[in-house]
Amino acid sequence: MVKTQIQFPERLYREAKRISTEYEMSFAEVVRRGLEEAIKAYPPGRTPPDQWELPVGRRMGKSLLPESDWNLAARDEA
Repeated sequence: MVKTQIQFPERLYREAKRISTEYEMSFAEVVRRGLEEAIKAYPPGRTPPDQWELPVGRRMGKSLLPESDWNLAARDEA
């Protein structure tokens, strides 16, 4: 095992402590289980953002947006 020190936002810390109390496990066990789930959600082998390129030749139909607006549309939260 590795021992380390980390900082949490207050809300996240309180929720983790609540889980540890309600489910009768240590705070460390809650953190370990959370990290196990994060590792499953983010598997290795993902292309780093600086190497990613828009796939071409997929024949998925004509885009409703001109290519020049794709970046803006991807960041639109509406």
